[in-house]
Amino acid sequence: MPPVNLLIKPASGLCNMECDYCFYCDETQKRKQASYGLMSKETLENVIRKAFSYAEQSVGIAFQGGEPTLCGIDFFEEAVRLVKQYNVNNLKIEFALQTNGYAITEEWCEFFKKNHFLVGLSVDGTQATHDKYRHGKKGEGTYQKVLQAARLMKKSGVDFNILTVVNKETAENIDSIYKEYKRNGWEYLQFIACLDPIGEIRGQREYSLTPKAYGEFLVRLFHLWYKDWKRGKQPYIRQFENYIGILLKYEPESCEQRGVCGIQNVVEADGGVYPCDFYVLDDFKLGNLNQDTMAKIQERRSEIGFIERSRNHSEDCRQCRWFSL
Repeated sequence: MPPVNLLIKPASGLCNMECDYCFYCDETQKRKQASYGLMSKETLENVIRKAFSYAEQSVGIAFQGGEPTLCGIDFFEEAVRLVKQYNVNNLKIEFALQTNGYAITEEWCEFFKKNHFLVGLSVDGTQATHDKYRHGKKGEGTYQKVLQAARLMKKSGVDFNILTVVNKETAENIDSIYKEYKRNGWEYLQFIACLDPIGEIRGQREYSLTPKAYGEFLVRLFHLWYKDWKRGKQPYIRQFENYIGILLKYEPESCEQRGVCGIQNVVEADGGVYPCDFYVLDDFKLGNLNQDTMAKIQERRSEIGFIERSRNHSEDCRQCRWFSL
C-alpha cells in the first residue's frame, strides 16, 4: 500500500473573503449541493482513522478551503490528537494548511509552530495587485491583514510559503511584485495560473489570463530569478525547481508539470472523496469515508479511469518540442 495524501476541505467552500476569481467557489456552484458546511468531529475521526488503517510509509494531511481556519483552532487540535491516536505504526506525518491569512492571530501561529504545520499563505503581489481581486465581504481590501499574518508567522518561526495567483494584473506587474517579495524576505514562492469559470469561453473575464500573457510572465519571472540565482540569492520558486529537475532527468513533484495526474484524496466536509481539487464535482465522486474504506475508494478511482485519461495527450501536443517539460 502506498503513502496516503489527504487534502481536506473542512469548511467546504465557505470563506471569510470574496475573491473575484475563486475557482473553488465556481466549482461548488456546478454541484447539486454547493456547500457541505463545516466538517463534524465524527467525520474528521473517520477520515483520519481510515487513512491510517490503509497507509504505509507516510501520511500527508493538508487543509484547504474555502477557508479552513473558519473551523477554529479546536478543530485542528482535535485533528492532531486523532493523528497521534491512530498513528500506531509511527508513520511519517506531514501537516500543511492553505489560508488567505485574513484571520490569522498569534494563537494560530503558536499552533502552527507547535505542530509543525507548513502554511501556504495566499498573497497576490503588491497592495494594488492584491486588492484588485481579493476582497473582504464588504468589498474592502485585504492586503494589510494578510501582510500582518505573514509578519506574525515569520515572528513566530512558522514555516510558510507564498501562493500567488497569476491573473492579468499579477502577470503584468511581476517586476514590482518580485521586488516586493524580496523586500519582505519571502523566499519560498509558488505561482498558480488563474482559471476561468468552468464551461465559459476563456478570456472573457477582467482577470482572465491568456496563454500569451502567461508565457510572457514566466519568461520575465525566470529572468528575474536567474539574475538572483547567479548571485546565489534566488528564492525557491516551485515551477522553476521542477523545470530544472526535469531537464536533469528527475521526476517533478508537481502533478501539473508531470503531464499525468497523481493519486490524490480530496475530502469534502461531508466525508466525500474526489480525485483532484479541480474535480470536486458530482460525476467524479469516489465515495465517502463515513461509509467506504480507502481500499474501496481506490477501486473506484481505477473504475472511472481518472489517472489513465490524463495520459491521453493529443498528437499535436506530443509533437511539441517542449512536450518533455
